[in-house]
Amino acid sequence: MNNSYEAVMARKNEIMRKSVGIDYSLYEKKYINFDYEQMMNDCGFELDEIRKIQADSGVGQTPLKECKNITALARKISKPGYGARIFIKDEALNDSGSFKARRASISCYQAKKMGYKGVIAATSGNYGAAVASQAAKYGLKCIIVQECYDSKGVGQPEIIEKARACEAYGAEVVQLSVGPELFYKFLLLLEETGYFNASLYTPYGIKGIESLGAELIEDSIKLTGKEPDMVVVTNAGGGNLTGTARGIQQVTNKKIEVVGSSVNLLGLHMASDTDFNKKSFTTGHTGFGIPFLMNPDRSDVPRSAARALRYINRYVTVNQGEVFFMTEALSILEGIERGPAGNTSLAAAFSLAQELSEDKIIIVQETEYTSAGKHHQAQLAFARENGICIYFGNPQDEIPGKSIVFPEDISLLKAVDLDLEEIKEKYIINHIKGLKRMTKNDVEFLSKETNTSIDFVEKLLKQKNIEVEA
Repeated sequence: MNNSYEAVMARKNEIMRKSVGIDYSLYEKKYINFDYEQMMNDCGFELDEIRKIQADSGVGQTPLKECKNITALARKISKPGYGARIFIKDEALNDSGSFKARRASISCYQAKKMGYKGVIAATSGNYGAAVASQAAKYGLKCIIVQECYDSKGVGQPEIIEKARACEAYGAEVVQLSVGPELFYKFLLLLEETGYFNASLYTPYGIKGIESLGAELIEDSIKLTGKEPDMVVVTNAGGGNLTGTARGIQQVTNKKIEVVGSSVNLLGLHMASDTDFNKKSFTTGHTGFGIPFLMNPDRSDVPRSAARALRYINRYVTVNQGEVFFMTEALSILEGIERGPAGNTSLAAAFSLAQELSEDKIIIVQETEYTSAGKHHQAQLAFARENGICIYFGNPQDEIPGKSIVFPEDISLLKAVDLDLEEIKEKYIINHIKGLKRMTKNDVEFLSKETNTSIDFVEKLLKQKNIEVEA
């Protein structure tokens, strides 16, 4: 078999079909439309079944904790009567230490059910440890493919730490340098081993997070007597937000504002060898968050089940220094030491809570474990070694890849809104390139994909001289 890069890429869809057990062509329609909801329904797994599977595998039912001291700090700098109560859903207490155990639990369950001998995942993050942990529970072999090093062989401490975690759970870790070889090697391993593709972006991976969304509502009612007003979700590839929102919708009719939050890494290219070690966050940043919002199918399956634009109500960014600062605040003020990436949403929530009255409830949707290379002090030390200037000042002066700025005054920590309308327009424009005509079903699909109206979509089509078939 021809294993050149071009040949392997040419047969990627067939490799994916065999490794996931989903025939994505069944959901493709004319011209750009595809039946997302049917794809999600066909994979099965109702909420009650998901809960049972996860309860049997050390996942879920994590505690919701009120951050009383952080809330008090937010109220000190809020106008009178403002400063919502801030809660965190402590997902670090899942086996493997993050919410991604929920995604891995359903993927590994499905792999075992379908008779696969092992699972493979391409990830530099917590998901690798989650898949390795769940694979161990189901007696499955596990391979994690990691984008780890730059061309000089230097690896980020956070990624190296996660490799150790994967190996501790019995997985084989394949470490690669930054660039297109990751996906190529991933496809080759899927083909050679015949293992299940435990992708973050299959319906199984998204379904696993629906239990988290449901728990957020149920826990809030138990603790406070009412549902939350806002849920803040760290956003990267979109699966976290998608699954959470879908879970919320299954247990309440109340409109809960779902806010995505990412670390601002403007100017750093995720596939750049020189930029790779200049960022202090390997996930939860705009380098994934914005591209995946505008093109969710850039993932490692033909059609991604993570489609955050369908569910997101607001999208904000915070800077690296602000996240590190809130990571320290969580430890010092609440006695809870958690990893920085998960605290992206906490940093945003601290700012957003000041917009809401004291009787409102804001939930930070997840935390992650921390240790050794994942600790914020290790990441800051690595940043210094790479020439990043670290100081106290105004975080809005931070330049990704050049500086990390902690707020010299807590009032300077501010979440910055991104223009969702602009992102939605770019999504539609990207998907209609080269088309001369579309069906009404295509228009409806784009409306659902962007959570906009038919009129919004048709206005853009008219501007691009695209005819809608009767």
